[in-house]
Amino acid sequence: MSAFFLSFGVIFVAELGDKSQLMAMTFAARYRAMPVLIGITIATAITHAISVAIGAVLGASIPTETIALLAGVAFLGFAAWTLKGDELTDEEAQKADRSNRTAIIAASVAFFLAELGDKTMLATITLATKEGVVGTWAGSTLGMVAADALAILVGYHLKSRLPEKAIRIGAAVAFVLFGILLIAEAISG
Repeated sequence: MSAFFLSFGVIFVAELGDKSQLMAMTFAARYRAMPVLIGITIATAITHAISVAIGAVLGASIPTETIALLAGVAFLGFAAWTLKGDELTDEEAQKADRSNRTAIIAASVAFFLAELGDKTMLATITLATKEGVVGTWAGSTLGMVAADALAILVGYHLKSRLPEKAIRIGAAVAFVLFGILLIAEAISG
């Protein structure tokens, strides 16, 4: 239990103001909150399971510059895709409104990429070198999801006040910033 509480606290605090918390707000402004939270939870559970496994097996962190560089380039691609926008037929729009799958997949992929090599991943690896594996995984996953749930609430409330074009431009700018930050981390690392 001490590994759980320690990991929850460390990751919750590390996530506050982090780029993935800003992403949670952006996604929640565009999609319904629950599918975004599900996507974040899936990506976080997988990323933190990988982190815990690395920490348990290696006992130390691994170089993440290449991963950060690839994720940064991917985010620049996401920005271009977001700015371009997609045109939906009326039938496709109805399907998107009925299905939460798009939001879950988008949030899962984006968060998985954002967390690779991120400080929360490295913190989880470090915690797993010294703490219990299951407690570290559960605590770090729930700590991150809790912090991002706060951001989702803020993003969800912004949705009704912002036009779609503003949300799309804001999301593209956020993706560009995340991409640049990841590339800068990779180069300076």
